[in-house]
Amino acid sequence: MENITLGYAFCGSFCTMKQSVEALRELSKFNIKIKPIMSQIVYGTDTRFGKANDFIKEVEDICHEKIIHTIDGAEPIGPKNLLDIIVVSPCTGNTLAKTALGITDTPVTMAVKAHLRNEKPVVLAIATNDALGASAKNIGLLHNTKNIYFVPYSQDDPISKHNSLVCNFSLIPQTVENALKGIQIQPVLVGR
Repeated sequence: MENITLGYAFCGSFCTMKQSVEALRELSKFNIKIKPIMSQIVYGTDTRFGKANDFIKEVEDICHEKIIHTIDGAEPIGPKNLLDIIVVSPCTGNTLAKTALGITDTPVTMAVKAHLRNEKPVVLAIATNDALGASAKNIGLLHNTKNIYFVPYSQDDPISKHNSLVCNFSLIPQTVENALKGIQIQPVLVGR
């Protein structure tokens, strides 16, 4: 995994941001260029998990690039063929649904749609409380969509949150490496 340009997109599963940033930090150790992308919600929302400006600074420092955070900023990704692969981490149920249905009303969904037009891999690192509920059909649809790959995932708290799934963020680099070869890392469903 060298000399590629990777898009790394953040969606609003704020409780998993720290894990996603650690995966981004691991990817930055490779000889690759990383273009960060954020949904408007992530780019502009302070939460109990951190302040948006602190998060923006940390990501830009890791990537040495300004964050794409608007729809018009993300749109050139396809026509200009800017990326070799894109990772959406965390990928929320909202973004899963929009990706499955081709809706492009956020910088992240625009980046994914624009990138898919070039028939290149998209890696989804899911983190959603409704994965085994309302989002299950979208996960199934995306598992059967060309150029979509999943970071292995499992139930994170089957007793308290029985519909929730979260990926194993530490497997993002390995998933990216496999996706670049057109291979879905296995097993995709893992135990904790």
